[in-house]
Amino acid sequence: MFPQLVDTNTSISLKLLQQHIAECAKLSIGYPVNLDFDYTLLLPFLQYNLNNVGDPFVEGNFALHSKEFERQSLNWFAQLYELEEYWGYLTSGGTEGNLYGMFLGRELYPDAVLYSSRDTHYSVAKAARLLKIPHVVICSQFNGEINYEHLEYELSQRKQQSAIININLGTTMKGAVDNIERINDIIQRLRIRFYIHCDGALGGMLLPFIQEAPKISFRDYPIGSISVSGHKFIGSPVTYGIVLTRQPYVKKIETSVEYIGSKDMTILGSRSGLAALFLWYAIQTRSQHFHKEVANCLQNARYLRDRLLEINYHPLLNDFSTTVVFDKPAIELCRKWQLATQGNIAHIVVMQHISTQKIDQFIDNLLVNNQLSCFSTSCL
Repeated sequence: MFPQLVDTNTSISLKLLQQHIAECAKLSIGYPVNLDFDYTLLLPFLQYNLNNVGDPFVEGNFALHSKEFERQSLNWFAQLYELEEYWGYLTSGGTEGNLYGMFLGRELYPDAVLYSSRDTHYSVAKAARLLKIPHVVICSQFNGEINYEHLEYELSQRKQQSAIININLGTTMKGAVDNIERINDIIQRLRIRFYIHCDGALGGMLLPFIQEAPKISFRDYPIGSISVSGHKFIGSPVTYGIVLTRQPYVKKIETSVEYIGSKDMTILGSRSGLAALFLWYAIQTRSQHFHKEVANCLQNARYLRDRLLEINYHPLLNDFSTTVVFDKPAIELCRKWQLATQGNIAHIVVMQHISTQKIDQFIDNLLVNNQLSCFSTSCL
C-alpha cells in the first residue's frame, strides 16, 4: 500500500472547504435536505469500494457490495407502501427514480403520452425528452396541486393512446399532494390504458407517518412505481434514493450480463453500496421514531407559517407538507439563507435540523432587512 502524502496546500484547501461548508450548513433552510444525522459507525467502510452493480437480488461476480443491506431496505419500503410482489433498487436520487418510472411506463406502453402537472419536478420533463415520450403539461391549482378537470379533459382527447401519469406526493416548490384516489377515478371513468408513477422524493417519507394523510398503497391503487429520495427526509452525506415497482413489470426489460454475473435492469448499472449502508443504518436506528420526526417537522412548519403571517409575508402551507411558501425577500437574504425561489415567491422546507430557534433567527433577520430597506427607500 502506497503512503498517502498530503502537502500543506492540500491540507489548507480541505480545511477551508470544511469551514465554508460548516458555516453554510448553519443557514441551510431553503431545500429539502435533512442535516441531522450521524453515520460515524460506518466510517470504516470508507476504505472500500462498495459497488452494488446489477440486480440487487442477484449476488453477481463482484464481491465488494452491500446488496443484502439494500434488499432489507427495499423490503422495508415495500411493506411501507403495501407492495407484496416487488422489485426495486437504490438510485442516485429522485431524478433517476423518476426516469426509471417513465422508462417502465414507456416499455409497457410504447404508444403512451406522459401527463404531468406544471408544478412537477423538472426531472420528469427531462425524462420525457430523453425517452422521446410525447408530453402534455397539465395546469396546476393555486396551491400547486394538479388541476383534475384539465387532466380529465386532456386524457379524454387521447383515449386511444395509453397514458403515463406522474403523481406528485409533494410538489417541488409548494409541497402539494396530488390526490391518487381522484386521479384513479378519472382513469377508470375514461377506461384508458395507463401507468402511474409517484414522485415521492420528500412526501413519500412524510405521508405514511401522518395519520390523516392520503394513503400510498400499491394494494389499494394501481400504482406502477414510486421514487423516494434518501438524502431528503432520511438524510445522508451522499445523495441517493430508491425506486420500487411491481415485479412483473421488470420482466420485459431484464437482460442477463455474463460480465457481472447478474441481470441488468437499472439505469446506471453501478451504484453506491455505501449509500445502501446509510439507508439501512437509518432504518435500523431511526425508523421507530420516524412518526415523531415527521410530527416535529409539521409542528415547526406551522410555527414558521404563523410567524410569517404575523409580518404579512402571505405564507402558504399545504396539508401534509413541511414546505412553507411566502413572498420572496430581498435577494441578499435569499442567498444568505439559501432559499429556493420561483418568480415572486420563496420557500423554506422545514426539516429535522430546522428548530424554532432557527426560524426565529430567520424571522429576526427578515425584519431587520425590511427596516433597512424602508430606511434606504425613505432616504431617496
